[in-house]
Amino acid sequence: MRKLISVLKDYSDHDIVHFLIRPEIIARILAAVFSLTIFASLVTEGYQNLVTSSKLHCVLNDNGAACCYGITVGVLSFLQCLLFLGLDFYDTAITSHKFKYAILVLDVTFSIIWTCLWFVGFCFLANEWNKSAHSYLLGTSAARASIAFALLSVPCWGYLGYLALKNLWAEPPVPYKRTLDEGSVALTTLSSSTTTSLPNNMGYPENANAASYPSTPVPHRLTLMSTDD
Repeated sequence: MRKLISVLKDYSDHDIVHFLIRPEIIARILAAVFSLTIFASLVTEGYQNLVTSSKLHCVLNDNGAACCYGITVGVLSFLQCLLFLGLDFYDTAITSHKFKYAILVLDVTFSIIWTCLWFVGFCFLANEWNKSAHSYLLGTSAARASIAFALLSVPCWGYLGYLALKNLWAEPPVPYKRTLDEGSVALTTLSSSTTTSLPNNMGYPENANAASYPSTPVPHRLTLMSTDD
């Protein structure tokens, strides 16, 4: 028993364990499992045929748009979960502050989008299932699973958005750097404004160059005129 406890303690100090017990990682894994369950159940048992026909119909009120919506949103959200799980895993290796800030902004944006999409999907799938007129031999469990996990995905993605927004607020803003053109424009504007707004309180006349120095009169030159003897 002591050996087992020591082994578990050694594993608890591993980086993978610290990574997996982070709240955003747990929520992202749950969101990925929910998305996988939704689109997998609709793909495998979401389309059934009646006894009198061999044509496949969506079990959600024979509405193919409902099954397509659940499959499409489920696949895209599952892929996004995998992408951001990889970015979270290599978070310590990312040194660019701008890149980290952009990842957090995208995480907040997509989390809000998927929260709204899964809420709309839950309402859409539940409404179509309530209006279903045909009873199929199979597909009932797939329809109920997709509706239930669509409902569970709403708070899960909302929590991911909250965590991403919290990390975004804690992240220092990206520093702004002026370009050479902006600096030259600023200096030109500053010099022109200081030149034009300088008050004339030194007591000098406006035309200082002309009136500050007295003009010296030029004497007339005497010319010797030769007379013919």
